[in-house]
Amino acid sequence: MTTQHALPSYLNAEDLGPWGQYLKQIDRVTPHLGSLSRWVETLKRPKRILVVDVPIERDDGTIAHYEGYRVQHNMSRGPGKGGVRFHQDVTLSEVMALSAWMTVKNAAVNVPYGGAKGGIRVDPKTLSKGELQRLTRRYTSEISLIIGPTKDIPAPDVNTNEQVMAWMMDSYAMIEGNLSTGVVTGKPISMGGSLGRREATGRGVFVAGVEAAAKRGVKIEGARVAIQGFGNVGGVAATMFANAGAKVIAVQDHTGTVVHSGGLDVAQLHKHVAEVGGVKGFPGVEQFMERDAFWGIESDILIPAALEQQITAAVAQQLRTKIILEGANGPTTPEADDILADKDVLVVPDVLANAGGVTVSYFEWVQDFSSFFWSEDEINARLTRIMQDAFKSVWEVAQEKNVTLRTATFILACTRVLQAREVRGLYP
Repeated sequence: MTTQHALPSYLNAEDLGPWGQYLKQIDRVTPHLGSLSRWVETLKRPKRILVVDVPIERDDGTIAHYEGYRVQHNMSRGPGKGGVRFHQDVTLSEVMALSAWMTVKNAAVNVPYGGAKGGIRVDPKTLSKGELQRLTRRYTSEISLIIGPTKDIPAPDVNTNEQVMAWMMDSYAMIEGNLSTGVVTGKPISMGGSLGRREATGRGVFVAGVEAAAKRGVKIEGARVAIQGFGNVGGVAATMFANAGAKVIAVQDHTGTVVHSGGLDVAQLHKHVAEVGGVKGFPGVEQFMERDAFWGIESDILIPAALEQQITAAVAQQLRTKIILEGANGPTTPEADDILADKDVLVVPDVLANAGGVTVSYFEWVQDFSSFFWSEDEINARLTRIMQDAFKSVWEVAQEKNVTLRTATFILACTRVLQAREVRGLYP
């Protein structure tokens, strides 16, 4: 039976998009929350939504307007935390869902943040560097009233990077009249960024994969790994798995799919992508495949590290893998989850598997406040320990409740969020 939700007027009930996917996940966790379930509606309503107009002057002198968002889902456990993405398909539903998944993710690894997310509906490839800077600075000024190092801390996401974070930090400093390096994370090292931050999400995926493989009796050495997305997350995960002796047999990105049953040369693939902008045309592979055929490749570990809603029910039927590590946010639909559970595929959910990024963002934020910085070895060791502890806690809940790892992660995280909500009470 489908639960009927009291939907806000600004969403289309006929097509809820990613937010609808999140609501289904909350419905699944609700029966496991006990007395805290009386607070569950808190999780179905973002605390604050800001929609802004972002006008800029283009290089040709014309004025262009872009739609921007910043959503703060829940801040019961601390300031908002979440990335900013620049993408032509960004919608309010998507940013709402991403902010909610950040709430769950932060609570799952037990860092003291709430969930937030931002985005601009723009294809950044159509902008010059100067236009991109003006867009970033104007967007920052429009959302500046709700962000800050103790309010809401943006970070890089799809099509944004440390340069965008530097522009955001500087813009905020100009508005506030003082430099607060902790207003964003994922900054350049020279501006208070943290060592290990760029690789953190991919490293977290790898650590979660090692833990999951141990539970399933899969040896990392020689394991066949297929990866969708070869950016910051998929690319780093590929390198780490290859260095550990696994065979990265297939990689797909927006340009195409490359396959080699003996294992791709990941280092050379990185060089190729840096030179030509994608995996297409990489020499020495066995075959280039049609996009949809990627899902039928037999593997031990599959890593979707691109965009959300990639693994639908139809795709789930095709999959021939043992473990899925969700490097992307929301890549698997609830309907696909059920099919994968029936097929005994172990899914390590996004809210656990890709939490390495926000964990090291937390480290960066702490270092900025203290102006004392740790070594990369210290950061990686702390990240590994937190990811291992989080996986262990989620695994224990999954075994105790006989639920999937996704539902177990939601049980653990939502319990922490709603306990904080209950203890704090309602104001006034």
